[in-house]
Amino acid sequence: MTGFDWLLQWPIRALVLLLIASLPLGVEFEGFGAALLSAGAIGLLGSLLTLPLKALFLLPWAVTSLGGLIQPISLLFNWLITAILFGLAAGFVDGFRLKNGVFSAILGSLAYSIISMVVLSLVFGAI
Repeated sequence: MTGFDWLLQWPIRALVLLLIASLPLGVEFEGFGAALLSAGAIGLLGSLLTLPLKALFLLPWAVTSLGGLIQPISLLFNWLITAILFGLAAGFVDGFRLKNGVFSAILGSLAYSIISMVVLSLVFGAI
């Protein structure tokens, strides 16, 4: 990936968010503009908050995953961080709502992670 692939990923991730809104997860968008802003907010929050959140969860992660030896535990902590970022973005962007609160953030972030990974791997040819 080049340095400007995020410009191509941004509208693709917005379309993924609209796809997630069509699923019965409680994730709602007022339109493509709100989805585009939300994709940008999730990316920006991820850039700013991923390291601090990982530092916050470092001790529980290290204990429960035996320092990363138990991979499913590591994936759960990454998913938790994604759910937090997803929920924060919904709080910041007008037109992005989580109907069922935390439940929608958890399911929406899981769907967003999986679908984005698949779609971006199809578009860019690598995960």
